[in-house]
Amino acid sequence: LRSEFEPILEALDEAFRIGRHGKVPVVVSHHKCAGAKNWGRTVETLKLFDKVREQQDVSCDCYPYSASSSTLDMKQITDEFEIVITWSEPHPEVAGRSLKQIADDWSMSLHEAGKLLMPAGAIYYNMDEQDVRRVLRYPATMVGSDGLPNDPMPHPRLWGAFPRVLGHYSRDEKLFPLTQAVHKMTGMSAARFQLPERGQVKRGYYADLVLFDPLTVRDVASFNNPKQPAAGIEAVMVNGVMSYGFEQKVTGRAGRFLRRQK
Repeated sequence: LRSEFEPILEALDEAFRIGRHGKVPVVVSHHKCAGAKNWGRTVETLKLFDKVREQQDVSCDCYPYSASSSTLDMKQITDEFEIVITWSEPHPEVAGRSLKQIADDWSMSLHEAGKLLMPAGAIYYNMDEQDVRRVLRYPATMVGSDGLPNDPMPHPRLWGAFPRVLGHYSRDEKLFPLTQAVHKMTGMSAARFQLPERGQVKRGYYADLVLFDPLTVRDVASFNNPKQPAAGIEAVMVNGVMSYGFEQKVTGRAGRFLRRQK
């Protein structure tokens, strides 16, 4: 989208118009309402989704966190929410501290401090938890994730997004049943992106299987310590090859490039 901040409705409308013009489905990646002035507006954005879905194929994905993480962006620096520096090439000693604390220590503005820290990484606590829940619950929302694996302190979604949905949001918060949680990250995604013989446990399909305990599965990765494997996952099979076993280590790499069905 052109923006996830105040112009969110205009940005969504633009994306939907492009989809109509190109006669293609539209998937809004990581749908959110970012920025303190934007909090609560998923009520509006999802209402727009409802209206557009009556005549057009649109959907979205969402990662289950109320904070984003990326490189430090001068355009996103604000005092409206907390920003934590995860790494800085010229000042590695400040990793883990908030930008406000750093700026106060250096007796300068947030933007002045930001310039001195560049290049750097940051966590932006720029979302409202209720917005995250609202989007996750939405019928056309898939569970998504990405991240910067080479970042010294990557977003915990790299390690915890899917178990966080299974454990925290489905089991503990009862946002939706376990079956729906699983569907949002498997069958729905495979159907949306037209990946043949994927996303379901079915005869003739590729054996992409996860053995987990629904009572104990949970995300362990945190923003302070993101590189931690989830609890409650016993084994993972990729393309029929045991890739993560009971010894809790990667035992095989059988992944392959997936082409969508035309």
